[in-house]
Amino acid sequence: MILETERLIIRPITPDDKNEVFEYRSDRETNKYQGWIPATVSDVETFIGRVSKQINEPETWFQFVIIKKETKKIVGDLGIHFFGSENKQAEIGCTLNKDFQNKGYATESVKRVIDYLFKDLNKHRIITSIDPENINSIRLVERIGFRKEAHFVESLLINKKWVDDLMYALIEKDWEELNL
Repeated sequence: MILETERLIIRPITPDDKNEVFEYRSDRETNKYQGWIPATVSDVETFIGRVSKQINEPETWFQFVIIKKETKKIVGDLGIHFFGSENKQAEIGCTLNKDFQNKGYATESVKRVIDYLFKDLNKHRIITSIDPENINSIRLVERIGFRKEAHFVESLLINKKWVDDLMYALIEKDWEELNL
């Protein structure tokens, strides 16, 4: 299954993507808010091997890569966690190569995946978890239409440090109203 936007191709991650994914995912400064920073290409291989091969499987993570059509280069990735009663909810997270940030690729890819989740997979609610210091991600989800639902204090252990966690959510009817 492949999703497209005007500038991007969004397709399932494959083992062949390991080197390109490692290139940007291993950057500790850019990914300081991420829970996973690979130390080796082998870590990326292991990660790819663990994600679900089938989309929309309850209690699994599915991973896409985001590819710039013009250059065929992977510019980032987007994960989806399928959960909740009757598998009607999903959590999303997006990581972009620092060389491709602030160009609208995150907005474009996240909006396309949200549209797919609501329209094709009939999800009711989508959430995202963000470090309160990650201002760019907060601006992104608020711009798209997510609402802040919670602020958990020191609730996640990331990179050996307890950090706060903001929870944002978007429900299907609100998405429909935003995109009339």
